[in-house]
Amino acid sequence: MSFSSLKYEVRDGLAIITLNRPEKRNALDISMRTELSEVVLQIRSDTSLYAVIITGAGGAFCAGGDIQAMAKGKRTAFESRKRIQDIYSWLYEWVSLELPVIAAVDGAAYGAGINIALAADFILASTRARFCEVFGRVGLIPDVGGLFLLPRIVGLQRAKELVFSARSFDAEEGKSLGIVYAIHAPDKLMDAAIALAGRFRNASRQA
Repeated sequence: MSFSSLKYEVRDGLAIITLNRPEKRNALDISMRTELSEVVLQIRSDTSLYAVIITGAGGAFCAGGDIQAMAKGKRTAFESRKRIQDIYSWLYEWVSLELPVIAAVDGAAYGAGINIALAADFILASTRARFCEVFGRVGLIPDVGGLFLLPRIVGLQRAKELVFSARSFDAEEGKSLGIVYAIHAPDKLMDAAIALAGRFRNASRQA
């Protein structure tokens, strides 16, 4: 199966998803959402896999939703609700994958980007990674599972501060908050993610 907004490869049982719209800092548009839904179902049905890595191309993880694409055309409240429901149709499958999932975050993980990463079991960050629940800056509330995922990791009070302030924070603060598992140089990030995934090669997927 070929994709236009992401790359998908399997290396000896390790699935690697690369968000691939570098000219938009891998911002999430309709095409990418559709392809994420397809690739997650493909991963779920592949019993040969032992782990998944998700990362971004071009020095960014995901800059959030593609605001320019979202602004095209007017939507009714019902149409907007349907759009969010469509997002969650693949997000549930992503959060509940019965495989270890590692997010390798280099550069920006903003809005939907940070929340896609939070759905992983481990977040490895580069030294230049930046995180932000940016929704408040554009008059929105966190989507893509952020309202559920963030408080479970950092606690309700810290989650409120990050969401209400919509401030960005670096990998070191992310680690102190329990969001980031480990920090690596940008050129070592994928090697570290692959090495971490390798720990699960002989684990029981059924267990």
